[in-house]
Amino acid sequence: MIAGQYRSRPLRSLPGPDIRPTADRLRETLFNVLTAGNPSALEGSAWVDLYAGTGAVGIEALSRGAASVLFVESARPSVQLIEENLRSLKIDSGFEIVQGDVGKVLRRWQEQSATFDFIFLDPPYRMENEYRETLEFLGQSTLLKPATTVIAEHAKQFDPIEEAGELKRYRKLKQGDAVLSFYRKQ
Repeated sequence: MIAGQYRSRPLRSLPGPDIRPTADRLRETLFNVLTAGNPSALEGSAWVDLYAGTGAVGIEALSRGAASVLFVESARPSVQLIEENLRSLKIDSGFEIVQGDVGKVLRRWQEQSATFDFIFLDPPYRMENEYRETLEFLGQSTLLKPATTVIAEHAKQFDPIEEAGELKRYRKLKQGDAVLSFYRKQ
């Protein structure tokens, strides 16, 4: 973790190209952007960490004051890893881990009239269609509040989408081989 309640605590990962935890430096940049000018911007917020992998971004959000994080991951080994990382930090509340297909989970939440303050998505870089499909769904969905921020982490060689429905990219930050694209409703 970079900052907050669980700072300087390491998280475990799994080998392989599909589990690529958001680098510490990139995660720090992400949270600095989200709290710029308002250090308490995350206090009490509702987060979604899609394609959660190790859970690093969602755990960082909890560490920095988010009230709740929903981790969505389809792979059972990654779900177990998120559980292990949360346990190692002694985090026992404020989260839910949902194992399942991201598209199906988002449709279910829409049917339940859920809304969120921040949605982070970071599919394996090779799954470029997942970026477009997820952003297009979010841009048409009722899951977003007027001020919801959607963040996509992607490879610098790939540009997911500039606009999707009501979502429009307002900022793009490159760091090494990774890019953070920030979206809001127009």
